Amino acid sequence: METAWIVPALPFAGFVVNGLWGRRLPKTWVSLVACGAMGLAFAWVLCLFWRLLQVAPSQRFWEPVYYTWMRVGEFQVHVSFLVDPLSMVMMLVVTGVGFLIHVYSIGYMNDDPGYSRYFAYLNLFASAMLLLVMANNLLVMFVGWEGVGLCSYLLIGFWYEKQSASDAGKKAFIVNRIGDFGFLLGIFLTFWTFGSLNFREIFEAAVAHHAVGDTVLVGITLLLFVGAMGKSAQIPLYVWLPDAMEGPTPVSALIHAATMVTAGVYMVARCSVLYALSPLSMGFVAMIGAVTAVFAASIGLVQNDIKRVLAYSTVSQLGYMFLGCGVGAFVAGIFHLMTHAFFKALLFLGAGSVIHALSGEQDMQHMGGLRRSLPVTFTTLLMGTLAIAGIFPFAGFFSKDEILFETFMTGHITLYVLALAGAGLTAFYMFRLVFLTFYGESRMDSHAAAHVHEAPKTMAIPLMILAVLSLVGGWIQVPGVEGGRVLGRFLEPVFHEAARFLRHHGPAHPSLWVEGAFMALSIAVALVGIFVAYRFYIADPQRPVRMAQRFSRTYRWVFHKYYVDEVYQAVMVEPLKHAAKGLHQWVDRRTIDGAVDGTGNLFRTLSGLVRRVQTGVFPHYALSVMAGACLLLLFIMAL
Repeated sequence: METAWIVPALPFAGFVVNGLWGRRLPKTWVSLVACGAMGLAFAWVLCLFWRLLQVAPSQRFWEPVYYTWMRVGEFQVHVSFLVDPLSMVMMLVVTGVGFLIHVYSIGYMNDDPGYSRYFAYLNLFASAMLLLVMANNLLVMFVGWEGVGLCSYLLIGFWYEKQSASDAGKKAFIVNRIGDFGFLLGIFLTFWTFGSLNFREIFEAAVAHHAVGDTVLVGITLLLFVGAMGKSAQIPLYVWLPDAMEGPTPVSALIHAATMVTAGVYMVARCSVLYALSPLSMGFVAMIGAVTAVFAASIGLVQNDIKRVLAYSTVSQLGYMFLGCGVGAFVAGIFHLMTHAFFKALLFLGAGSVIHALSGEQDMQHMGGLRRSLPVTFTTLLMGTLAIAGIFPFAGFFSKDEILFETFMTGHITLYVLALAGAGLTAFYMFRLVFLTFYGESRMDSHAAAHVHEAPKTMAIPLMILAVLSLVGGWIQVPGVEGGRVLGRFLEPVFHEAARFLRHHGPAHPSLWVEGAFMALSIAVALVGIFVAYRFYIADPQRPVRMAQRFSRTYRWVFHKYYVDEVYQAVMVEPLKHAAKGLHQWVDRRTIDGAVDGTGNLFRTLSGLVRRVQTGVFPHYALSVMAGACLLLLFIMAL
């Protein structure tokens, strides 16, 4: 495991090569370097995974130390990684899904003039995420945390010539700085409390010296969760994620499926011991997750931009992951993170295939009837839709159902009802996307219709692989079957300590019939959502128009995303801009610049007066000397 450093180093090497020499390399070599780096990283992770499986579950923890970063007294921070079942799941997701997105990008970005720059940023993004998930302490994690934030800014604003893309990149960066400030405060409070930033040392000290519900632990976990709300786009810091759709579509897939937005969920799961000792924080995490899941799903009901529908879907699905972690079902949260990586990457790449086929068109109102023209895209995207809607036997069914079941069994009935309603909304808006895009009469303009084409192989093959993963990925956690719940057994050593503190309010072991009943209910709710979408957009396409007119005020509120962006603009952005202008005018220009300019003007005036004494006429100098001598004599006599 000492060679674990090679995993993040490989994509970083790809970033260096393409960043420095990419413009001079042929596109084939740029692609080979970028995709090869990710492919080799994935292969290396598979080797580490195989080695991990060869040892007993209780011994699946390695912390290779590479060098000491800083040492102050007894405090020291090492550049060191933690290779255990949790980080291994994340490494497999980041490198595996990331590799497929890299390959897909070859076809999608082929004609872009910033080809090498794009792949350099993409490699750096993957490297930063790997550093984040492999870190064995909060400070190294924070380096990766900030790294993915930087890369999101670079990739969301990749087409910086567009004002909207530039603004979206800045918005993502600034909103995440708010969350990161809370995360940084959480790191400071952790060090002040435990004298260490190493995860293992922190957890051991917390268990040994702090009681359940200790105020300082609540403070630490809430501050860390503020950072998670920013990175993983939860209320109220979710507003950057929909605007992130201004970046290239494969970037959206990478951000939403394999990197950045999953960082907050991973951090909460990694700190499961601290959260298990802080019931108040866990309740807050669960509440935010459930509310975000329904809130974002409701906005997705009426969006017309195909990528923005998927963006709000991501916000909603992240809410389910936090709900799982918040009720103590950390395995379920990570399970949904993994399956979501499969079907959300598939959905975004499928949407990218549609956009590519329609020469950049993203408005679903200008699509329709594409099922026969794009058979591969349609089939694979439909499989992703079935997965996210929670239809058996697709992956999303197993992971989302486990979160719903655990939520109910831990006594969070209100949150369960909210999450179940969110599942119905998800099925509705995702099949709305499918029906508007692939069914009905064509609403494309003549230019787009004339150039419709199926995706090239570099785009189609990743779609097919992700479709298969979206179908079979959930079967590693089948309940009620001998040998089932493989993922749960694999992750059990990581969450064992947290489970000790949660056992007193954990679910009783249910019968298979009870669990089956909950599965049937979740499927029924999803099928109702699909049926309503069919009635609205296939059976009677004018029904949505009539509903929008009948409930015009409600529709307007939802369509405009509850005016949250406008409220932020009015309450926070504009006052800050006016304050900044005032500070610039009165503090910077008048006070600071005035003091500097005034000092210069003072000495210039004094030098002007002194300059008049320098006449160059000898009698004047003689007179001055005599006058000075007389004044000096008078001064001495006065003494």
